[in-house]
Amino acid sequence: MKHDTWFAALLVYIGNNVMMKQWSYGLRHWYWRKLGVRIGKDSSIAMHCFVTGSSIVIGDNTVINRFTYIDGRVPVYIGNNVNVSHYTIIQSLTHDPQNPDFVCLEKPVAIMDHAWIGARAIILPGVTVGEGAVVAAGSVVSKDVAPYTIVGGVPAKAIGKRNRDLRYRSRYFPYFDTDIQ
Repeated sequence: MKHDTWFAALLVYIGNNVMMKQWSYGLRHWYWRKLGVRIGKDSSIAMHCFVTGSSIVIGDNTVINRFTYIDGRVPVYIGNNVNVSHYTIIQSLTHDPQNPDFVCLEKPVAIMDHAWIGARAIILPGVTVGEGAVVAAGSVVSKDVAPYTIVGGVPAKAIGKRNRDLRYRSRYFPYFDTDIQ
């Protein structure tokens, strides 16, 4: 194993097993920024998230809630005023099951402004969740979601439309590991 690879793995390990257990948002955010993750103004990454890679851009006023997995080994873009609920998985790598060498496929993910990702949703590699779109809890998103569309199910399918008049700014900094702010 290369020394550089080992050291990079150690930094990610410390981030996920030490820093993500710190109650201070400032300390958590400082650490991930040092590793190259871009975190916008008034955005929050809650305790107990798991981040891998540093090809991650998180916009302003965005909430990444507890136990979210973000696979940033390939670019992951999360826009402004996005709400990512508990236990969400955002995956940017997969494998080709038909390839005899089980090759890795790298596919960037984008979640646009004012999107809302429900609890325990899975966003698969290569997906763009459009502006203002809603992904219902427990959904598996394998295809792009059109702006202001509500999707749900496995696989996720359109189940409604969302109001386009969205004026809110997300700001969620609960104390410690609670939902109290």
